[in-house]
Amino acid sequence: MKLAFSTNAYLKYSFAEAVRRLAGIGYTGVEIMADVPHAWPAFLLEEQKQAIRQALADNRLAISNINAFMMHAVNDPRQRYWHPSWIEPERHYRQIRIDHTMRALTLAKELGAPCITTEPGGPVEPGASWSAALKMFVEMIKPVAEHAEREGVLLLVEPEPGLLIETVDQFLEFMSHIESPAVALNFDIGHAYCVKDEPATTIPRVAKHIRHFHLEDIAVTRVHHHLVPGEGAIDFAATLAAIRDINYRGWITIELYPYVDDPDLAARTALERVRAILQKNEPRS
Repeated sequence: MKLAFSTNAYLKYSFAEAVRRLAGIGYTGVEIMADVPHAWPAFLLEEQKQAIRQALADNRLAISNINAFMMHAVNDPRQRYWHPSWIEPERHYRQIRIDHTMRALTLAKELGAPCITTEPGGPVEPGASWSAALKMFVEMIKPVAEHAEREGVLLLVEPEPGLLIETVDQFLEFMSHIESPAVALNFDIGHAYCVKDEPATTIPRVAKHIRHFHLEDIAVTRVHHHLVPGEGAIDFAATLAAIRDINYRGWITIELYPYVDDPDLAARTALERVRAILQKNEPRS
């Protein structure tokens, strides 16, 4: 298992400074936030892309994923991460999400990233049908999936509490309508715990769809607030064992965006704790 850290905790730092710090802490991978201030695809000049490549090379960091979920640049007053969503009632506003995801896929190809993550359909409008919202999401994502196939990049849907797709059962329902090999799952361990999809038992159920993991802790209340591993209630020993048991060899990105005031401490503490669990539970030959 390879451990990365998401730059969305480093909103107060440039991308170059964020990766310098993460490399110094001991990470070998980084998730790039396709958003301000790091890599908003709509206004990223070629020289800025080259600066990203150079910063990664200088610090010997690989890209685990490009996070196209968050959209701080739009700054919707309702929620700066989710909106505009794939299922906005207003067609032109919905198109902003679609265009952003297309650009993020192309950026991933240009930077050599294997995948991008996106939100799972946004909040269902009051009074709207879940089935109708799912149908819209499927129709909106199909042409983007075709673009992902052309670019050779995976488009990973990330279930989230409070949005259209929250649970693995809902994700599996969504996938039953998708034929593209480019669409898969970003399994967020904390999100699963929030909706009572216990990670250790849920991971095997969707193993064939998982292409990337997000990792953070969640309080025993199951309220969706990302915590440093070890400060919540998730059983990471069992969860990491489940990941090992499905023979997953990809990236696990630690995502701690609430810790913008001291991301170094959060990143360092998380790495130490997760490594300790992995070492303690490493299978003996």
